[in-house]
Amino acid sequence: MSRIGKQPVVLPAGIKATLNDRTLVVEKGNLKLSRWIDPAIEVTIDGAAINFTRKGESKRERALHGTYRALANGMVEGLVKGYERKLQIVGVGFGAKIIGKQVELNVGFAMPRRFPIPAGITVECPKPEEILVKGADKEAVGQLAAQLRLCRPPEPYKGKGVRYHDEVVKRKQGKAAGT
Repeated sequence: MSRIGKQPVVLPAGIKATLNDRTLVVEKGNLKLSRWIDPAIEVTIDGAAINFTRKGESKRERALHGTYRALANGMVEGLVKGYERKLQIVGVGFGAKIIGKQVELNVGFAMPRRFPIPAGITVECPKPEEILVKGADKEAVGQLAAQLRLCRPPEPYKGKGVRYHDEVVKRKQGKAAGT
């Protein structure tokens, strides 16, 4: 039995979970997150906990058991605390700003790159070199942060580009330093 999968997901006060057909919906006030659940996994909601059990013992079902429990726990945690990814922009003249419902990145291209902000996600630029991506959906926050970073990943010689706040860029020496 999966050690993670057999633990119940505890629902704090103010969070409600429902199962419609094969879709697990977790909501808090006007925030609502949903996830489709594979038919190989049984979901029971009793009071303040969500329990997951698997129908069989195949390798696929054992893998899905812990995965769906972890995804449901992430949904509950996102509604309680929320998720945040912090990005840094390094480079002379590089920067970001919010224009309406889009993030505009000036990272060395002829034209600024614009990325739409999905519903349920908030983006802040406290400084032109910093971007904060916040939201309740862990997957959506991580996806937007990854798209912004992919626009100009940090290069290894000068370290210029968009990087995660806690990312360590492995720097190379270059030609001039070797002589």
